[in-house]
Amino acid sequence: MTAHVATVDELFTRERRDERTVLVDTTRRDYDAHWLCTSAWKAGNFLRHAGVREGVTVGVAGNGPVALLACFGATLLGATTRPNPPADLADETNLQAIVAPVDELESDRYELPRGTSMLGYGDKPETPGIKNFDAGLWSENPSFPPQSLSPETGLLTDGSRTVSHARALESARNLIDEYEIEAGDRVVVREPLAAVEVAIAGVFAPLLAGAVTVLEGESGDEDEGDDAVRERAEVDEDATVYTISDATTEESATQIDPTVLSLSDRTS
Repeated sequence: MTAHVATVDELFTRERRDERTVLVDTTRRDYDAHWLCTSAWKAGNFLRHAGVREGVTVGVAGNGPVALLACFGATLLGATTRPNPPADLADETNLQAIVAPVDELESDRYELPRGTSMLGYGDKPETPGIKNFDAGLWSENPSFPPQSLSPETGLLTDGSRTVSHARALESARNLIDEYEIEAGDRVVVREPLAAVEVAIAGVFAPLLAGAVTVLEGESGDEDEGDDAVRERAEVDEDATVYTISDATTEESATQIDPTVLSLSDRTS
């Protein structure tokens, strides 16, 4: 059943923590709602130390569970996430932090505004100034103070437009209704999350419907620590499978076209 929420942070309340699978990574490990909520709270608490707050933007590179936690943590704080941003960010005026694989940050791939916090995951950073996102995340307090966000708070941006919580949730509900996505169904994401439409269709719509986001593509940003290891995901044979991909698939799955979201008419 689709959750009745006004802002995305309401999808991470204590009451929603249970053992249902909500995420499957590229190695076919699964993650339950208890892990997702608690880890998102930790991410939000750690990002707060980096100055993340309402009104700022956080760049998040990657399409795996750790990258999603960074996005959710920023969301809890009222910040706007820019998924998989370009390398040249020097002219961004409100970029407070960037979360990316350590090797990307240490290679000076990104041109950042002065004062932007760099948070690296994957390997342990050796460069001064890059904080260890993994270590900070897992050592944080697994609770989060209640927030009061406006539905018009920015949720996602691609650099040229910003989508609010209200617009993202409205679009997600329309998508759920159009494709009849139900709890337990599986939404397989085969497109980069840099596109706002893909992020809403592949991540936020399944969260809203109680469905499962299945990540596919290149692996590399999954955390291999004990806290992240889960059993191999067991597929519910009665669940409907959806796929988000530009390529035509021959498998028995319903293909979702993220462009039906038509976000441009109510974004800033």
